[in-house]
Amino acid sequence: MKTVLVVAAALVDSEGRVLIAQRPDGKQLAGQWEFPGGKVEPGETPEDALIRELDEELGITVKRACLAPFVFASHTYDDFHLLMPLYLIRRWDGEPESREHKALKWVRPNQMRDYPMPPADVPLVAWLCDFI
Repeated sequence: MKTVLVVAAALVDSEGRVLIAQRPDGKQLAGQWEFPGGKVEPGETPEDALIRELDEELGITVKRACLAPFVFASHTYDDFHLLMPLYLIRRWDGEPESREHKALKWVRPNQMRDYPMPPADVPLVAWLCDFI
């Protein structure tokens, strides 16, 4: 089974809320809420991939020094295994805007359970609830 490396961000605002993004129609798991991020391309570090993805998806600039490795998900889907490090980010330049997602929402970690999320993302919510 193929292993896919994907990086994700828990952007945390000054009020302790985390940004979640709704997957667009036509994509696998459409309508579910996820942490912003994406696939690590060949030859790319996870940090470089996350900086690139946040620029592409949200239009924000994040400096490498502001990426704090937090926890990771390891989940087997039907046709691949997903490995996804989650980084906490409290500083960025710009205002996040939805460039690829159906919607964005700032929510408190304990409210994230009210939003349907991909199976790999669900266990990460408990870590955020305990930490933030």
